[in-house]
Amino acid sequence: MHEDLLALRGQFPILERSVYMNSNSLGAMPRGVFNAMESFASTWATRGVRAWHEGWWEMPVTTGNLLCDILHAPHGSISMHQNVTIAEAVLLSSFEFTGRRNKIVYEALNFPSVMYIMEEQKRRGARIVEVPGTDDGIGVPIERLLAAIDEETLLVPVSHVLFRSAFIQDARRIVERAHAVGARVILDIYQGAGTVPVDLVALNVDFAVGGSVKWLCGGPGAGYLYVRPDLARDLQPAFTGWQAHARPFAFEAGAMSWGDPEYRFLNGTPHIPALYAAQEGYKIIRSIGTQKIRERSLHLTDLLLAEAAEARIPVCCPQRKEERGGTVALAPRQAERLCQELLKREIVVDYRPKSGVRVSPHFYNTEDECRTVVRQAAEILKALPDA
Repeated sequence: MHEDLLALRGQFPILERSVYMNSNSLGAMPRGVFNAMESFASTWATRGVRAWHEGWWEMPVTTGNLLCDILHAPHGSISMHQNVTIAEAVLLSSFEFTGRRNKIVYEALNFPSVMYIMEEQKRRGARIVEVPGTDDGIGVPIERLLAAIDEETLLVPVSHVLFRSAFIQDARRIVERAHAVGARVILDIYQGAGTVPVDLVALNVDFAVGGSVKWLCGGPGAGYLYVRPDLARDLQPAFTGWQAHARPFAFEAGAMSWGDPEYRFLNGTPHIPALYAAQEGYKIIRSIGTQKIRERSLHLTDLLLAEAAEARIPVCCPQRKEERGGTVALAPRQAERLCQELLKREIVVDYRPKSGVRVSPHFYNTEDECRTVVRQAAEILKALPDA
């Protein structure tokens, strides 16, 4: 099954030496990154400062356009940033929290880094509403979340796929509810983009953020920000810099003169090496298509769940396919120790508190690798005290 996808395994060097099941944390590096980084070094070495006018300056937008193809967004609507925290900070600087509409509503199972920056908006007058999850920690009841979004809500920064359990939230209903009361949604698609299909235009979402580290196989330092084009023309972020200026190389002193919408949410000098590296993974994901990757992902996570059930290893993830992202978390009592032992065997997974050992097969993983992870886990657990 999916032999054409498995034929791509040779593009990922780490698969030659490891059972690599950690794409939810850091996707396997494409072999093409070696050439991409050589191209960066060669350009710097031979073109010097001229490189800025020969493609470097535009890279936060041109690289974003590759993501637009993957995420079904118009070209020019995604800009590249160092990480999600910076992308969120840029967005937040576009809003005031001084009036009656000053609530930020998000789920208690949100990624902590997002929570940190949202909580700090209290000093600017924001009120934070944190919506609790289910008792098992897997998801957030959608009606509970929708009820918290009211006429005093300004922003709703929520995860499309929850990082601990891979639970897929109903983004469409969240957006519809927010728009009905005049609020804006910041959809964090980091945990799913590249393995769970996303159509940003069809969702009519206001903003989206994410990064390249995980399923996009783009490596660190390449976060991204989507702004719905009709909003991009009006918002003016206070967290800004010369890339957002209409005439950056005129070096005009004084107040900002806003440039084109695709540059409006940029700030200082771009992180060029990370953009070179990120493009290689994007091109692979774009060439396959996320729908095909999703089919492969569901097949492999179904297999992991079946193997875990047979081995009597508890899991922390949704059983229903339509609610499950790309990760199955094995959740025995000795999960942290189990993770350490699996790593010693070159089975690359990770551990998260209140989740367990996250096992995340991508399109390049095999059925045998999935069986190996669970069977090795069962063998280790039998030898651990109080497992």
